[in-house]
Amino acid sequence: MLLKLNFESDIPIYVQLRNQIVMGIGLGQLQPGESLPTVRQMAEDIGINAMTVNKSYTILKNEGFISIDRRHGATVNIKIPDKNEICEKLEEELALVISEAGLKGITKNDFFNICDKLFNELNGLNKVILSE
Repeated sequence: MLLKLNFESDIPIYVQLRNQIVMGIGLGQLQPGESLPTVRQMAEDIGINAMTVNKSYTILKNEGFISIDRRHGATVNIKIPDKNEICEKLEEELALVISEAGLKGITKNDFFNICDKLFNELNGLNKVILSE
């Protein structure tokens, strides 16, 4: 999986790394059970501090996207949260995205078309949904 981090962005590197890994899972580039590089190796590969990678991995673990075992390292291990819990979080995040889109001239139809296109491109979602 190729990580694309923008060191000039206002978005912290640990958040970008977390987001790239989540997208990798969603796109099917990272499979359930697949090992991630060690914190030290990931930091070295992308040229960032190991504490930054550790922070990303901790967030991913707390969100249920990976599991961490001291003997085997980090692996993709998706835990499906309570549907009500995830729907509340999704509503909050989508409210902001929809507000921004509407303020920038995106129509409801355009928004739904974009969502449909993206959802269809996220091949990794099929594996997660089918394994429930």
